Amino acid sequence: MLLTSAIVLTSALVLRRAAHALILRGLRAPRLAHHRTPADVGLSAQSVRLPTADNKTLFAWFVSASVPVPAPTVLVMHGWGANASLMLPALAPLHAAGFSVMLMDARCHGQSDDAPFTSLPRFAEDIEAGMDWLQRQPAVDSKRIAIMGHSVGAGAALLCATRRNDVRAVISLSAFAHPREVMRTFLAEAHIPYPVVGWYVMRHVQVVIGARFDDIAPLTSIARLRCRVLLVHGSEDELVPVANVKRLLAAGSADRVQCLCVKGGHDPSAALTVHLPELLDFLHRAGL
Repeated sequence: MLLTSAIVLTSALVLRRAAHALILRGLRAPRLAHHRTPADVGLSAQSVRLPTADNKTLFAWFVSASVPVPAPTVLVMHGWGANASLMLPALAPLHAAGFSVMLMDARCHGQSDDAPFTSLPRFAEDIEAGMDWLQRQPAVDSKRIAIMGHSVGAGAALLCATRRNDVRAVISLSAFAHPREVMRTFLAEAHIPYPVVGWYVMRHVQVVIGARFDDIAPLTSIARLRCRVLLVHGSEDELVPVANVKRLLAAGSADRVQCLCVKGGHDPSAALTVHLPELLDFLHRAGL
């Protein structure tokens, strides 16, 4: 009897460790190299490394405004598996409008330090590290800083803004409403049954990232925000359907949150140019 119990316990521990290793692997984002730099859009950038949580460092480009300083500034964070170079379509239009711009690589992305895994809360920590760095720069108006984030980066921007009083506005590009739904979709695509295995995976992911999905969900963040928010979403987004942005809009304060539905899919890069007047109008109305 004791031997049987020992075998069962040992087997359970081995399975738990194996599951933990698989979950950590699933939480690792693919790392892409930068395929372009600010020089490719005709701008000179300062390459910086800044500290973030867990003694890691982040890579970022900072492009100072051409207008007299200190200037309003937009911090730009990419999405899952992307990097700062993929957010370059936002750089030239914002800079031409008089903004300083920071393009960041989150941990495990681009040229930033590696880590066992990354997550929406870790993206938010990295955005906070960028905010701290910007606050120390004489070229930056510390009272006029906005965050633009894409997908997971958008959810992280919203979460970060709930923790700070120095975020004047958030531009959310293609944000999902709740990470639980994203995980359920991932499990279904991987043919992992939810009632037994999937439930355990969802629970263990929350333990690993150190946060409950309900607490970090954009639906939760947007209801708590005091700054202004612009939700930009592609009408043909198949990865994060447009119904997500409608729920976020309903959850936010009517006098602070507005929505801009644009033509296109999950990557709204083209919309940044086509709808630049609306984006700039939002930022100016927010006090930037």
